[in-house]
Order: sequence, then C-alpha cells, then structure tokens
Amino acid sequence: MRLSDTIEAFIKTMLQEDQPEVELKRNELAEYFHCAPSQINYVLATRFTPDHGYVTSSQRGGGGYIRIVRVRQSSTDHLSYLLNERIGDSINAQSAQVLCAQLAERKLVTVAQAQLMAAAVSPQALAGPMPEAVKDVTRAKILKCMLLTVAQQHAKQTEND
Repeated sequence: MRLSDTIEAFIKTMLQEDQPEVELKRNELAEYFHCAPSQINYVLATRFTPDHGYVTSSQRGGGGYIRIVRVRQSSTDHLSYLLNERIGDSINAQSAQVLCAQLAERKLVTVAQAQLMAAAVSPQALAGPMPEAVKDVTRAKILKCMLLTVAQQHAKQTEND
C-alpha cells in the first residue's frame, strides 16, 4: 500500500459515522507517518475534496490545524451534481475511474457495479483509432447513461421505502 493510501485510510478511520468532522495537526501527522508535510497536503488536495464529499479548511502557524468535514448529501443531490456539473460534456479516463470509485465509496452502487462501470469507460474499452477528445466525450455519455439508471433505481427505492 502506498503512503498516500495509508494516510487517506488513517484519516477516514478518524471520520467515523458518528464523527463527521476531525481536526488534525499537519506536522504531527507528517511526523507520525515519517513524511514531509507536503505529503499530507497532497493527500488532502487529492483525496479530501468536495468531489469526494469533503470540505477541508486549515489555519497555518504554531497552533495551526487542518479541519476535515464530511459533507452529507442525499443520493439524489449527489447524482444530480455528478450528472449536471461534474461530468460535463467530456471526462478523461482517470477522472472517470475516480468517479466510479467514489460511487462505491458513497454506497450509491455496489463495488461490483462500480468496477463494471469503470471497465465500460476504461481506456481499453474505448481503444480504437479515434482522437482522445472523442473518447472523452463518449466516456461522458456512457457515464451519464449509467448514472441516470442509478438515479432511477434510487428513486424507485425511495418510493418503495
């Protein structure tokens, strides 16, 4: 497991269901993991973003801290955000893979479904003699179709509950 993954997992264990917010000291965390504070910054900037369902804030200086808050969003709101804002008219392969993993992490789809979605929009699935920009547009359309199906399933579950 890479150091970034270990730091991410450590922070996520601190963000339990009953504690949607945590305050950390960047230097203490870096010391704990025997890494530079910039490694902590990297993890926060790439793994704890609004797209991942988190808001981070920090205060620098001697008594500085990093506050990470898990944002609670309804499934419908999050799916709507993904469809209307996050994906857009095109999406690259890496962003699509991250998005599929986030869907499973938020329990909007199962891990198996997320893996199927990721496979369907992978570079291997869209291999062929076409420009990368066309692949990104096609990838976005495929993801949007899948997300619309997920949204419909969630709407039916809400009706039945």
